[in-house]
Amino acid sequence: MSSTQPPSRRFARRATAMFAACVAAAAGLAIYGLSPAGASAKPAYSGTFTFALKASPGIAACLPHARGQAWITPNSLNDTMKVELWGMPAHAQFDLFVIQMPNKPFGISWYQSDINVGANGSGIATVQGIFDKETFSVSPGGTTTFKPTHQFHLGVWFNDPNLPFKIGCEPGATAPVVTPFNGEQHAGIQVVNTAQFPANAGPLSHVSR
Repeated sequence: MSSTQPPSRRFARRATAMFAACVAAAAGLAIYGLSPAGASAKPAYSGTFTFALKASPGIAACLPHARGQAWITPNSLNDTMKVELWGMPAHAQFDLFVIQMPNKPFGISWYQSDINVGANGSGIATVQGIFDKETFSVSPGGTTTFKPTHQFHLGVWFNDPNLPFKIGCEPGATAPVVTPFNGEQHAGIQVVNTAQFPANAGPLSHVSR
C-alpha cells in the first residue's frame, strides 16, 4: 500500500528521525569519552619544542658552518626527539648524547644514537625516550653511587678520533684526542652542543608532558 502523505511531509518526518539518531549517537560517544572523529580522543600535550645546537669550543675554526637543530615532541608515555646536523665533513659519523653539562667535564652522560651524514654534510636521527624536565639518572649503589641527577643538555661527538685531528680541529695536538663518547668508548672530540642554555637549565628542562 502506498503512503497517502504528501512528499513534503514524508521528507520532514525522515529528516527529524535522522537528526534524533545523530543526537543519540553523539550522546553515546560523550558518555564513553569518545569523539565522533575516532574511537579515542588524543590527549593534549605541550607542543614540539625546538632549539639549536651550536659549535663546540674551537670547532668554528675548522668547521665554520657546523651546527644542528633538535625537535622534541612530548607523547603520552615518552618523547620523540629528532636531531639534525649540518656543515659537517662529508660521510662522517657522529654520536649523540644527553649530558648534564654542555661543555667539559660534561657530567653524567647518556648515549642516545649515532648520526651519519651524507655527501652534503648533513644527517638526521630520531630517538624515543624521556627527553624533558623529568630526564635524570640515579645510582643507589654498586660500582658507582650518585643521587638522582638531571641531564638537560645535548652534545654530539665525532665517532672517529682521527677525523677532527686531520681537518685541523685540534691545533697544537700531536696526536688525536680520544674521548669515551661512542659505543666503543673510543670517540673524538665534541662538535656541537647546547651551551647557549644555562648549565643547570638546558633545553630539555623546558619540555613537559
